[in-house]
Amino acid sequence: MLPSSLSLPLDDLRVVELGSLLAGPFCGQLLGDFGAEIIKVEDPGRGDPMRQWGRERPYGTSLWWPVVARNKKSVTADLRSEAGQDLVRRLIVEADVLVENFRPGTLERWGLSPEKLWELNPKLIITRVTGYGQTGPYAARAGFGAIGEAMGGIRYITGEPDRPPARVGVSLGDALAALFATLGTLVAVHERTRSGRGQIVDSAIYEAVLAMMESLIPEWQVAGYERQRTGATLPNIAPSNVYPTEDGEMVLIAGNQDTVFKRLAEAMGQPELAADDRYATHVARGSRMEELDGIIAEWTVTLPADELLERLHAGGVPAGRIFRAKDMLADPHFAAREAIVKMTHPQLGDFKLQNVFPRLTETPGSVRSLGPELGAHNNEIYQGLLGLDDDTLSSLRTSGVI
Repeated sequence: MLPSSLSLPLDDLRVVELGSLLAGPFCGQLLGDFGAEIIKVEDPGRGDPMRQWGRERPYGTSLWWPVVARNKKSVTADLRSEAGQDLVRRLIVEADVLVENFRPGTLERWGLSPEKLWELNPKLIITRVTGYGQTGPYAARAGFGAIGEAMGGIRYITGEPDRPPARVGVSLGDALAALFATLGTLVAVHERTRSGRGQIVDSAIYEAVLAMMESLIPEWQVAGYERQRTGATLPNIAPSNVYPTEDGEMVLIAGNQDTVFKRLAEAMGQPELAADDRYATHVARGSRMEELDGIIAEWTVTLPADELLERLHAGGVPAGRIFRAKDMLADPHFAAREAIVKMTHPQLGDFKLQNVFPRLTETPGSVRSLGPELGAHNNEIYQGLLGLDDDTLSSLRTSGVI
């Protein structure tokens, strides 16, 4: 954690975060990691469903919420009520950025359209994260991350070739959309220094996934090639696979570049492989992938994982174990770089979670707090920032607006 005397690079930004679940809130998390004040507006009584999500819930507490809501302040407001909408308008006057991930048209229906918000604050940047974007024939459809992953192309090519498309075990589409939303927000903040005006950042899940699809489009359009599911390997990229060891562990080896394969062959004690026309070039190795993988596996299975990795690392060959959470917590590299930090949770005590990435040498981000209790900052924001008096606040509580 940073000493309190050090400033954070985004500590001059105030962000109002609407919406729930993952894509919009993850954008808020990333901005908050680097110091932006994130005022998360939640439905009174229920809050963001992320407060309940996650496989494991010790003491009824979500283990996901403290991560995605870290470094945020929670206020409550019923956005379906005029009084709740008015609170958002008053927050917008004091804000730099609004992040939302409702279905297109929702803000407009609540009288919170960009045009109306810009009347209050022309410098406001409005970051909108949806499944399909703000325009186009599919814009009004309900769009979850899984659907965006399928439409963006990554589902079709993920999994084993003889099975239906698989999914990655995390919310990849939502996370990618949030990353692009964060990038777009920061670009818009930079542009505002020249124009003095805000704009809309339109981040669609399917487009965020599509952006990661390398040369998939021209491969089909130009060459008529359609990528297929290939399991643990990529077509014509060899060797790059998971290999067995003597002690039953699995080690990933990526030696597909010509110079790296030469080093791998030397580590195997078979330098002649790198001079063999069948394996000497990237194209040749790719055409004999299964054959080459078999040769390498015959070698790796004769060595325990630790010895195998020691030889590969000494020879300059990219290789490593396939890490699980317990491996990360025990690994010296994770520890040396503080990739995982420890916070104190009010119910769970010691609480370890991933740190802030990427790293800045002069003004790094930090994890300063875990996800807050629902409405924990109502008084601070509504009284301290907006100047509401005790009677007004009491009336809003009584009427269920906050």
